[in-house]
Amino acid sequence: MSKRIYVGGLPFKTTEEELNTLFAAHGEVASAKLITDKFTNQSRGFGFVEMSDDAQAMAAIEKLNGTDFGGRKLTVNEARPMEPRSGGFGGGRGGDRGGRGGDRGGYDKRW
Repeated sequence: MSKRIYVGGLPFKTTEEELNTLFAAHGEVASAKLITDKFTNQSRGFGFVEMSDDAQAMAAIEKLNGTDFGGRKLTVNEARPMEPRSGGFGGGRGGDRGGRGGDRGGYDKRW
């Protein structure tokens, strides 16, 4: 069974190949994926690594968590399942979207 690992604190210049190499020193890497901004395609500074062996994955987490990589401190832990998100366009805003208050209602009633 493979284990998915969250890797945070990555330098923005990190490539998926470098991420793969970093973890390959601790065991067999099934995949390494950097998360990028969908508009700029720039790295967001975190990614996920999937390792084939659970024992190797746990060893990699213990050895790499808190270490320096490219001048930044890594956060490495077991990835949690993604939380379900609500759909739609930003959700409800709540509250009144009316005028500015007072009896004028946000406009001049003389016109």
